[in-house]
Amino acid sequence: MNAPIETTSRSRAKADRRSALLSAAATLFAQSGFKGVSIEDLGAAVGVSGPAVYRHFSGKQAVLAALLIDVSEDLVAGGRSVVTEATDAAAALGDLVRFHVDFALSNPEVIRVQDRDLDSLAESDRHRVRLLQREYVELWVEVLHRVHPAVDEALLRVRAHATFGLLNSTPHSARISSRAAERALLEEMALAALGLPGA
Repeated sequence: MNAPIETTSRSRAKADRRSALLSAAATLFAQSGFKGVSIEDLGAAVGVSGPAVYRHFSGKQAVLAALLIDVSEDLVAGGRSVVTEATDAAAALGDLVRFHVDFALSNPEVIRVQDRDLDSLAESDRHRVRLLQREYVELWVEVLHRVHPAVDEALLRVRAHATFGLLNSTPHSARISSRAAERALLEEMALAALGLPGA
């Protein structure tokens, strides 16, 4: 009778340790770069030995892959949910902006790692990340096309990429004392860049 509960508890503990390792990896990779961090460093950051990391990942490159693939999958899934729940195209675009601003402000370390260490991934993992990124971009382009039906999709894609560049620059930007003010400014600039009516 107790076996399922014990199994669930072990599974939860394993998932929690995996999550802790990925969080530590984001911080360490952002600070020192992928090549500057060892398996021992990752283990120490969550209070385990280096070899214990191998219970969760096959190696350091697998940690990097999980970090970047997981966040890319989360962006695609979250973006789709935002669009599905919106009442119209303008609302969907505004909600996408707020969704991505929240991501950018909450994950500066991951953005740094993505910018600097994507090429350290194995080719198949890098390809997976790129496919997910393109899927996320096209989600935005689809919504933008509904807001600006007369504009060529290639130009809308440029707008989307430019907006990502703006929002993903937050890890390198000067900090504003108020997080709410920073969020409001980013949303205002992004909406203006996307040409949202009334922005």
